[in-house]
Amino acid sequence: MSSVPARRRSVFPDLTELFDALPVTGFRPPFGGNLIRVEDRLDDDKYVLRAELPGLNPEDIEVSVEDGRLNIAAERTEETSERGRSEFTYGSFNRSVTLPPGADEDQVEASYTKGILEVTVGLTTQQSGGRSIEVKPGD
Repeated sequence: MSSVPARRRSVFPDLTELFDALPVTGFRPPFGGNLIRVEDRLDDDKYVLRAELPGLNPEDIEVSVEDGRLNIAAERTEETSERGRSEFTYGSFNRSVTLPPGADEDQVEASYTKGILEVTVGLTTQQSGGRSIEVKPGD
């Protein structure tokens, strides 16, 4: 009977062992990935942003606008139950998006239906942009 030689273990753990050692509830995507995925579009008179936030209640979501940025913050709290497997992500989630030129920070509405947050921001017809400066001859 031949014996199979034992596999030598490296000083460095295998990549799968690193992920297995992480608590599932504390896992964050590597390299700064966003936990709130969004899509946006410009309509005639408004900017529309949709964010994927499944499994939340509207009171768990905060939307704010400041200095030309739309900010979304949400929190999913872990339900206490029998110890078992959970692949859900719990904790605080944040996403900030730069608003397009002409966005009116006083005309913002948000609604939440079936796991999708939709934020609309009014656009002013008079968008701030550059202006032409007359060049005069010097003395």
